[in-house]
Amino acid sequence: MATSSSPVSGVAERYAQSLFELARDEGSLETTEQELVQFQSLIDENADFRRLVESPAFTSDEQLRAIGAIVAAVGPSVLVGNFLKVVASNRRLFALPSIVRGFRQMAAAHRGEVEAEVVSAHALNDEQRRELASALGAYTQKTVTMRESVDPALLGGLVVRIGSRQIDTSLRTKLSSLKLALKEVG
Repeated sequence: MATSSSPVSGVAERYAQSLFELARDEGSLETTEQELVQFQSLIDENADFRRLVESPAFTSDEQLRAIGAIVAAVGPSVLVGNFLKVVASNRRLFALPSIVRGFRQMAAAHRGEVEAEVVSAHALNDEQRRELASALGAYTQKTVTMRESVDPALLGGLVVRIGSRQIDTSLRTKLSSLKLALKEVG
């Protein structure tokens, strides 16, 4: 996983790596990933939980008590429950979304998968989705999972990001290039 200068990504990467190694060693990667996705959904959908995670106003004890109550209510595995309590007691809940993202990337790499972010001008139909996944799989030599979004400003075509690589076949980019070329000629 690429490192960056952001302190959140460094913290998140270390926590995600530790959890990944523990889950891998005990053979619970899939369960751990599913439970982390549940907690990410909880962050996304519950404003109170999101405030607990993001706000520096809560003390370590308050965060730990709240996470303890949530863990008791949700009932995740011992590994995930203890991990969340450690993150809370160390006042690192702010990094939880990045930890989840980092863990999922490590788990996908472990399974031989790669995630492609696909932005299209219009929603892809099932046949286009299958063809694109097949072409990207041939390109990367890995199983590709696609995260799709629609941006009508592209006008047509696609923008595909896989890791640090980007393939831009959008009509907007082609028109911008043509416009620039015409300015240089004239």
